[in-house]
Amino acid sequence: MSVHPHSEMLEPASEAAGILPRSLKSRKRQASKWLKRFAYVFTTVLFLFSGGCFWFFFTESGSHLRYLMADTIISTQHRDWAKYLIGQEALDKRVNEYWDRFDEMAAQESTVPITVQHPPATAGNGSGTSVYEEPKELVTVEEVDGDGFKGYILYVHDPLSLRVMVPEKAGKGEKVSSMVQRTGALAGVNGGAFADPNGKGNGFRPSGVVISDSQILYNGSGSDQPTHIVGIDKDGVMVAGKFRPSEMQRMGIKEAVTFAPKFIVDGKGLIRNDGEGWGIAPRTCMAQKQDGTIMFVIIDGRQPTYSIGASLYDVQQLLLERGAVIAANLDGGSSTVLVKDNEIVNRPASRYGERYLPTAFLVYERPEQVFVNNVWKGLRPEQIDASKW
Repeated sequence: MSVHPHSEMLEPASEAAGILPRSLKSRKRQASKWLKRFAYVFTTVLFLFSGGCFWFFFTESGSHLRYLMADTIISTQHRDWAKYLIGQEALDKRVNEYWDRFDEMAAQESTVPITVQHPPATAGNGSGTSVYEEPKELVTVEEVDGDGFKGYILYVHDPLSLRVMVPEKAGKGEKVSSMVQRTGALAGVNGGAFADPNGKGNGFRPSGVVISDSQILYNGSGSDQPTHIVGIDKDGVMVAGKFRPSEMQRMGIKEAVTFAPKFIVDGKGLIRNDGEGWGIAPRTCMAQKQDGTIMFVIIDGRQPTYSIGASLYDVQQLLLERGAVIAANLDGGSSTVLVKDNEIVNRPASRYGERYLPTAFLVYERPEQVFVNNVWKGLRPEQIDASKW
């Protein structure tokens, strides 16, 4: 048997030739397996996404969530973003419907009398002598929570201890904590609406009117046009609704800012369901019980691991449970803040920290001694650039 001189060299080559195809086949099988897995995952994701989109846009429950999300965006500085959820036409219609509804709620008149009970320091015992009575604490705070939200209620037991405070200097707003410390207040919450272009406003230009100690410090319209207000009259009775500035003076409005809506009248809620609650957001609301006690509700929000916020319907239910006779909404969102004993009690939602604001409701032991400087005196609204510091 003859042997080819190069047979020993050819044998390893033939083995290598046999190994290479097997390796290629293995890699091809592996690649095919991963391709099938990818195709399965992609198809599943596509199916879920398509199904989710169909549910989100074409079912009743999906549309409810979509409009709830839109309402939440509408209540922020980025209102226009809601058009990506419901379209520009639906956005404009919804905002107009809300204001029509707010005007309708503002027209609801209160008929249940509120009897303000000022905390006494002394009381007669019938014998002509005076017996000391421990005065009720002027302010107390209650922690509250609900489905997805946490917050506080500030109880003010004498409504006439409230004053609307404004910034110390012209040109920019002031933090509520600064107002409290500067003026020696016991507590304070944020107040009314203000111009905030692109969410970067300086907090100096209010919207509507500002009334402090029965004086109109600011009137955004410069005329006798009706506007929404929230505040108290000279007797300490809470007032909320839409009035002309001349009416406000005849009514004896003592402290007030502009915001809306009024949502409790005569102990009955005007918001019919959660769908009318104007989305989920940080909230500040004001209410009054029949004995005159003022309740400020402060709800934190936009913090998923702590509190996402509440609807106005949620706040309405909280207040009805605590005996509110009348209630109205104040500025919320990133403005929401509660200060007591020179400390911020809640967790403001603004990533920049506490905001600079034009108005706040502050509580004083001696409110009659508090001086409020009119920083807008001599300035017309069109002269105030709300975007400049």
